[in-house]
Amino acid sequence: MSKPSKILIRPGTVEDVETIHAAILRLGAHIGAHQEITSTAEDLRTYGFGENPAFSTLIAEVGGEFAGLCLHFPIFSTWLGRPGVYIQDLYVEDRFRGHKIGERLLRRVARECRKDGGVYLRLSVDTDNEAAKAFYDRLGIAWSSYEQVQKIVGEAFFAFADAPDDGEPG
Repeated sequence: MSKPSKILIRPGTVEDVETIHAAILRLGAHIGAHQEITSTAEDLRTYGFGENPAFSTLIAEVGGEFAGLCLHFPIFSTWLGRPGVYIQDLYVEDRFRGHKIGERLLRRVARECRKDGGVYLRLSVDTDNEAAKAFYDRLGIAWSSYEQVQKIVGEAFFAFADAPDDGEPG
C-alpha cells in the first residue's frame, strides 16, 4: 500500500456538514446498519454548528480530498473527577484505510482532551465489527468487561421522558 500524500487534520466547519453526513451514512452501510440512521445534514448543522454545539468534528484530508472524520463530544467521570471525551463516530474512507488516519484522528482528539484537563477517552463498538475491535485493541483502547451500553430511543424515550416523576401513568 503506497503512502498517501500529506494528511491534514482540521476542525470540521459548517461547510463540511454535507460531507460529514455522507460519511456517517457510509459508516452505517459499512456496518450493516444504514437503516438505523435517521439524521439529516440539517440535524448536524443545527446541533453541531448552532448556538450550543452538541459535538465537534475533526476532518482528515489527503491531497485536499476527504479521507475521514472523528465526531466527538466532552464527557465527565464522577468516579475520576475529571473530564474526558466520547468518540461517537470514527470513519475512514476505504481507499485511505491502512494509512493510520483513524489513529491520527483519535490521537488528535485525545491530545485536545488532555490539553483541557481530560484523562480518558470512551467509545462503543458495534458488537459484530471485529475489524474495529482489533483496531482499538491495537491502539490500547480496551474493551471494558464491567460495563454495558444501555439505551432507550424513539417513542420509548418520549414516553419515558413524558411520564410523571413518580412513574405512575397520567
